[in-house]
Amino acid sequence: MARTRSATLTDGELRLMQVLWERGSASVSEVRSALPSPHRPAYNTVLTELGILERKGYVRHTKNGRAFIYQPVVDRERARRSAVRRLVSQLFDGSPGSLAVSILEHEPVDEAELASIRRLLDLDEGA
Repeated sequence: MARTRSATLTDGELRLMQVLWERGSASVSEVRSALPSPHRPAYNTVLTELGILERKGYVRHTKNGRAFIYQPVVDRERARRSAVRRLVSQLFDGSPGSLAVSILEHEPVDEAELASIRRLLDLDEGA
């Protein structure tokens, strides 16, 4: 049976998107070269994954001579929001507060991040 295609980014797709977000645009070869060498995928694998990202609406390509140049269509922040919505929906019964509590209870949060969270909560109480 065929695997269901994820609307959010897989780990491999995320690695490619990180390259494109950093560079703004890149050819298949440039994306591949920017990936760490111990586990660098083959050229055809990168090409296939970029095609999947294009079908998902995360990237688009233009042609420059013989090379396809890929550019992100979805920015990093929009991808993050989509991933968080999916996480909240699937693992936290649709409750963003449950996710926040879980993070604060189980993950180290530095003082600067806590101060930022407090400011956001204070702003929300004033609304």
